[in-house]
Parts: sequence; structure tokens; C-alpha cells
Amino acid sequence: MGIFSRKDTTPAPAPQATAGPDLTALTGDYTIDPAHSSIGFVARHAMVTNVKGGFHDFTGTLHLDGADPAASTATLDVQMASLDTGNADRDGHLKSADFFKIDEFPAMTFRSTKAEALGGDAYRITGDLSLLGVTKPLTIDLEFNGSAQDPFGNERVGFEGKAEILRSEWGLTWNAALETGGVLISDKIKLVFDISAIKQA
Repeated sequence: MGIFSRKDTTPAPAPQATAGPDLTALTGDYTIDPAHSSIGFVARHAMVTNVKGGFHDFTGTLHLDGADPAASTATLDVQMASLDTGNADRDGHLKSADFFKIDEFPAMTFRSTKAEALGGDAYRITGDLSLLGVTKPLTIDLEFNGSAQDPFGNERVGFEGKAEILRSEWGLTWNAALETGGVLISDKIKLVFDISAIKQA
């Protein structure tokens, strides 16, 4: 009985350091895969709920430098006619002259100007967002979701991102006052990104 209750005084082995991914191997040029990516936005509606939407038609590129993340770059081109909030009347209003004026400004673009590694899987990319003929800086916080080879032999990387903007800074000022106070649509808009990109040969 005693031998089974004897306390083990052998010191536990020290935990082994886990090697991080070899980011150097990820260095290269990538094309965003729109079939497995999403670009969305969230707006507060009537001060009480959130309305979500997104864009179906977009293209983009990434240049990743695993050895020097600051040398990484990104581009994104979004076709505004592909806007979708799940409601045809609302989509029509958003595409009209009250909002995005898609006949005059059919695309929204982003061109990075700075990339930063924040530690761990966290990164930050800053660039110029052009919308309605106005170009202003936008900072996106990113989380690196990893890399993998898909069943078709494509080398992929994944990122999730988020940002906030004041739509009025790009000239999106249409609104309506509520009888109970406040306005119909928030000035602050949340942007959300879920990106899968394929490495080019």
C-alpha cells in the first residue's frame, strides 16, 4: 500500500519552447482568393441595432516579407456595385447619390503605406483608403491565422482584420434624425476582413 502512496519528488521536466512558424518561408507575392475571403462592414441603425453588409466583387494582392514584416505590402480594389446588406431596397439606397454614388465612383481602393509586427500573430497595416474621390489614411489591425497547402497544391495564408472609420470623413454624410433623439445611421462604421490568399509561383 505504501509504495502506491509514496510522493514522487522527481522534478517535472522543463517545458520545451515551441518553435514558431518559419515566417521566412512565407515570403512572396500572394493573390487574395475572393471565393474564400470576405470584406464586410457594420453600421449602427436607429441607435438600437447593427446592420451588416459586405462586398462580393473584389481583388487584392499581398507581398509578405517574413524576415522583415515592415517591408510587406497590400492592395485591395472593391467594386461598389457588389454591395450587399441582404435587403434590395436598402442596397439600392446605399448605391445611390445619397451614399456611394456608384455610377460616378464605381470602386473603392486601399494601398498600404506601412506594415508593423506587434508581437505574436498580431500585425498592423496602414494605408490610403480612396472612396468617393476622397483619400484618407486607414489603419487595420490584423491577426495571422496561419499558412497551409490546400488539396490542390496551393500555398495559402490567412488573416483576420478589423478597423473603424468615421464615414463622414469620406463624404458619406446622409442621415435622418429620429423623433426619440439621435440619428438613423451611425457615423462610426466597423470594417471586418477575413482574407485567404494564394502564393504565386
